[in-house]
Amino acid sequence: MKILPDLEKHTLELVRLASTQLPADIVDALERGRDAEAEGSAARATLDTVLANIVMAAEASSPICQDTGTPVFYVRHPWDYPTPPMREAMAAAVREATACSYLRPNAVDSVTGANSGDNSGEHFPAFYFEQWDRPDEVRVDLMLKGGGSENQGIQYSLPDRDLGAGRDLDGVRKAVLDALVRAQGHGCGPAVVGVCIGGDRGGSIAVAKRQILRPLGDRNPDTTLAALEDELRAKGNELGIGPMGFGGATTVLGVKIAKAHRLPASFFVSVVYMCWAARRHAMIIKAGEVSYD
Repeated sequence: MKILPDLEKHTLELVRLASTQLPADIVDALERGRDAEAEGSAARATLDTVLANIVMAAEASSPICQDTGTPVFYVRHPWDYPTPPMREAMAAAVREATACSYLRPNAVDSVTGANSGDNSGEHFPAFYFEQWDRPDEVRVDLMLKGGGSENQGIQYSLPDRDLGAGRDLDGVRKAVLDALVRAQGHGCGPAVVGVCIGGDRGGSIAVAKRQILRPLGDRNPDTTLAALEDELRAKGNELGIGPMGFGGATTVLGVKIAKAHRLPASFFVSVVYMCWAARRHAMIIKAGEVSYD
């Protein structure tokens, strides 16, 4: 049984990075979006403001957004690493990050309405642990998922008569585009969209959310899904919703799709919406060395 040294300290740095610095691929996509918008348009002005905010947040090491979101940890670890000490260390780092103002106190008791004041609570932060076959390596991916974008997530059960969506890829297309239309102006777009086709009701949402961790420039190994990702990103941008719903060419930064086997009786399409502040960073601990991605 192994215990990782200084995990709390390293996780605090991971939280700081996620809260204050956007990944380079997201910044690049926002810059390309800004350049695609018309001079003098509300869309271009919005993305100029977003990009200026990103720079100021990084320089001041202050949160990119006032809603610092739900911390969601995805931890992959060797089989002989005990998870309770890892969970305790990372939860302690979240409490410290809150005290340092890298995170806003966001954990509210759903029955009493009381805020814990330190981002601790029932199932908060969220943790997903997974064993893998790398004996001396731990990877921790952190997503900070804001409430505005989280509220735009939606799950469809196909067939859907109102959409005219059947249990096929055309039905999936209609569902995802409907989700974007429903979200316009509410989810702080332009968006990164995670999708899961199939699965059970709860697992499908979890798989869709995990797609947000994928770099924008990666290529889905499933050629059918890769083509669908490209198509839906293009069609999403053709909707003309634009940044923050002001109209324009940049509605979607990326669409990432996974599939999951399902029961014959069910065909879910789960759509997770991530705002332009797509805060995700990773920490890799290998042979005692720590790096951040």
